[in-house]
Amino acid sequence: MKAVGAQDLDVELRRKETPGVESVTHLNNAGAALMPAPVVRAMTEHLELEARRGGYEAAEIQEEALNLPYAAAAEILGCEPGDIAITDSATRAWSLAFYSIPFQSGDRILASSVEYGSNYLSLLHVARRAGAVVEVLPNDEFGRVDVAALRAMLDDRVKAVVMTHVPSHSGIVNPIAEIGAAVRETGALYLVDACQSIGHLPIDVKEVGCDFLSACGRKYLRGPRGTGLLYMSPRAAENVDPLMVGLDGACWLGGGRYAIAPGAKRFETWEVNAVARVGLGAALSYALETGIEASWARIAELGRTLRRELHALPGVQLLERVDEDGELAGIVGFTVDGHEPDEIRQAMHRSDVNLWVSRSNTACVDMEDRKLEQTLRASVHYYNTHAEIQQLSSALGAFLGDPRTSDEIAAAGRACDVP
Repeated sequence: MKAVGAQDLDVELRRKETPGVESVTHLNNAGAALMPAPVVRAMTEHLELEARRGGYEAAEIQEEALNLPYAAAAEILGCEPGDIAITDSATRAWSLAFYSIPFQSGDRILASSVEYGSNYLSLLHVARRAGAVVEVLPNDEFGRVDVAALRAMLDDRVKAVVMTHVPSHSGIVNPIAEIGAAVRETGALYLVDACQSIGHLPIDVKEVGCDFLSACGRKYLRGPRGTGLLYMSPRAAENVDPLMVGLDGACWLGGGRYAIAPGAKRFETWEVNAVARVGLGAALSYALETGIEASWARIAELGRTLRRELHALPGVQLLERVDEDGELAGIVGFTVDGHEPDEIRQAMHRSDVNLWVSRSNTACVDMEDRKLEQTLRASVHYYNTHAEIQQLSSALGAFLGDPRTSDEIAAAGRACDVP
């Protein structure tokens, strides 16, 4: 089979279908990517249909579009449509899964050091309420979860292992398939947070071996805000109960009898934001059309360029600690000596470059361990260009008083010993 590379992606076409690239250099894709025109069009048409025909009636007319997210998400993740629940955010998806696990006193919960703030707070909350214990997994020398150390920590008291695939504040990629292989040797449930990785890197849930996987639509899938999804394995369906049920999550059988819906549907409620769901379906289809493998190759290539050019600037410190053989995502966390992140972000905003600032609650444990209150974050997508990266490095270089031209900074970046 022919290897898929960045050259297999039609960047010009994807940029032509992304109206936002005409007005801004968007390097905040880890926050929310620019939506492509087909997604915006699908949502606008459905909203107009609701206005003309009524909300319920529009949903009947658009039944196929409203069901599309299940089939498209299943194709991306390598599972069945019935294994997918559609939610209004990744946080909701993750929480629905985690709170369905019947924790008891003495249970152990193993977690990565880069769990997103809302996830980590949920770990602490459930541990306090149930009498369970949260233990943070050790990292290897490059900041990824140490799989050998994880294996040594597994025992019959471990009820759940929760793992963030790619954190919000840096480009570390945790080895979720290797971790899954270790967890499968036990009776523990395995939850993967793929909020930053779905649409970014290829993911096959059968290869990963997870019981749950949560994700959102607004980031690398390029869908609307207020959308998320949850994968649940058939094995997990036999071991968990939803914390709450609605008309789609359970079936009333008469009297005091009811039955929990099969598969991931048990986590859904009847009322939904139909416009957002149509947009999510369009975004998932667009990701499949673009090609996940080609997208990943392009993002990885741009990420390498971004790291090198930032590293070539005076006072810039990168957060990533991976060797040249390691895999890094398209999210680059960094600090600038002598400058507050918000100051840099606003300066770049004036140059029409979108960055973001990651606060300490983005990854509570990791940021505290590093004694970081906040960091800058630049995150590329396949529709970004090398010229846009040069625009950032040139604007940041000028702000820092670097006299070099953008071409000179780019050349210095190519000479950097940075993976």
